[in-house]
Amino acid sequence: MLKKNELRPIRSFVLRQGRLTKHQANAIKLLSKNWVIPFGSKLINWDKQFPNKDARKIIEIGFGMGATTAEIALKQQDVNFIGLEVHTPGVGNLLNLIQRNELTNLKIIHHDAVEVFDSMIATELLDAIHIFFPDPWHKKRHHKRRLIQDSFLRKIYPALKRNGYLHIATDWEDYASWIIDAINKFDGLELQKDKFFTKPSYRPDTKYEKRGLGLGHDVWDILSIKR
Repeated sequence: MLKKNELRPIRSFVLRQGRLTKHQANAIKLLSKNWVIPFGSKLINWDKQFPNKDARKIIEIGFGMGATTAEIALKQQDVNFIGLEVHTPGVGNLLNLIQRNELTNLKIIHHDAVEVFDSMIATELLDAIHIFFPDPWHKKRHHKRRLIQDSFLRKIYPALKRNGYLHIATDWEDYASWIIDAINKFDGLELQKDKFFTKPSYRPDTKYEKRGLGLGHDVWDILSIKR
């Protein structure tokens, strides 16, 4: 409960009560102990979480239903991934995909990314951060809810290693311009301008992206490097 005179934080998401299927609910009940890292106040010990202790470390923020996340992890067995998501159906769906594909290099934290980075991610730890298709909050009055803000970049920036990268993808042109402007103004991130519109081979098309591309919509893959 908020204390008197304490402002409620502006969140980039709304917790909608989406339908949780029986398959997803069973996954959360039976599989969480193996693949969900509980939210807490201690830094994650990646060596205890994954068998490959020499693998690169990547966090994905907001994995949705998890299909893209599972596909990337399956193709990149030399990388240890942690996916962050607040919506329960997506967590259940990704747990089923992890079990089906026998993935040992992917785990989940079912919690708000802002709070996870506040308390669980060490400095200069990550090789990359992925943020694919964050909510664009397209109405001007809702722009304050957009995840990519200077305050958020300042929060995640310390977790990246030097030369680590931040990869953001969006299919909303106004949000792409917003993201590019935010990164250009941020001291320490170097925008890779030659890589706009060039989707890296490791990122598969999402179901909604394929539909948008079929309708002639553009997608922006925006990469920046920590210097």
